[in-house]
Amino acid sequence: MHNHKITVKETFSAEETFALGRQIGQKAVPGTVCTVLGDLGTGKTVLTQGIADGLGIRGPVSSPTFTIVQIYEEGRMPLYHFDVYRIGDVGEMDEIGYEDYFYGDGFTLVEWADLIKEILPENRMEITIEKELEKGADYRRIRICDMTG
Repeated sequence: MHNHKITVKETFSAEETFALGRQIGQKAVPGTVCTVLGDLGTGKTVLTQGIADGLGIRGPVSSPTFTIVQIYEEGRMPLYHFDVYRIGDVGEMDEIGYEDYFYGDGFTLVEWADLIKEILPENRMEITIEKELEKGADYRRIRICDMTG
């Protein structure tokens, strides 16, 4: 059994979600692959923006809509932001040379990663964001499973 470290954080505003992302970005080491799961509107983009901020990227960061990967290079390491929502099959990942990103010297963030499960590295970080409306519209439970160790 692998040694998975699981941390559960609760945030009560977009600002807190952003701040959590920033902490993740600040601690990030090159070569990290991080998957982010959550329904539409749970705050995946906010978390991603926080991670980018923690990496030292100051420009606007949004989900790559028309491309599979968006690259931000102005931080202390590159951020490779994948959104594989519209991917037809894993072959498309081969075409863009995903291994250069996944096993490169940057921080790779993958949204909708369950669609490309078979090519995800075993050593990765999985973040799941969930809402719980009873606790308020802005409440989020963010589960971070660190499998990099």
